[in-house]
Amino acid sequence: MKKILVLTLALMMTACATMTRQRGFVFPDDLYTQVENITTTRQLIDAFGHPAAQTVHGPVVWIYYGARENHRGPLPLTWDERTVMLAWVDGARVTEIQILRDDDLPAVRVARGETPIPAAIELSAIQELFNNIGRFTPAGLGQ
Repeated sequence: MKKILVLTLALMMTACATMTRQRGFVFPDDLYTQVENITTTRQLIDAFGHPAAQTVHGPVVWIYYGARENHRGPLPLTWDERTVMLAWVDGARVTEIQILRDDDLPAVRVARGETPIPAAIELSAIQELFNNIGRFTPAGLGQ
C-alpha cells in the first residue's frame, strides 16, 4: 500500500512540474530603440550577433528569432514572448528592419505524422530482413 501511495505522489509531483526554456535569441526590452540607429551590417552584428538564418532566394533577409518554451507537466507545450526580427540587407547596408511579436506572427499548425518522401520504397520488417540476406560478408573474409 505504501508503494502505491509513494508512486502516486511521485507521479502527481512530476505532473505539476513546470519548466521554461529560452529558444533562440534573448531580445532586450529596449529592442525598438536599439534598432532605430542601425544602418550597417557591422552595427547589426555588433548589437545582435550573427543571424539565426538568412534567406536563400529573393532579397537577402537576416532572421533573428527567440521565444520561451513552457513545459507544464502533462499539458501541451506552449510558447510565449515569441519575437522575430527581420533585417533586409543590401551588401553592407541594412535597408529595413521589421520586428514581429506574438500578435503579428501567423498561427502555424504543425501536422501530426510523417512527411511522405516521393518515390520512397516502403518495406515491411520481413521484406527488410530478406533484402539484407547476402549483403554482409562473414567476419574474417576481408572483403
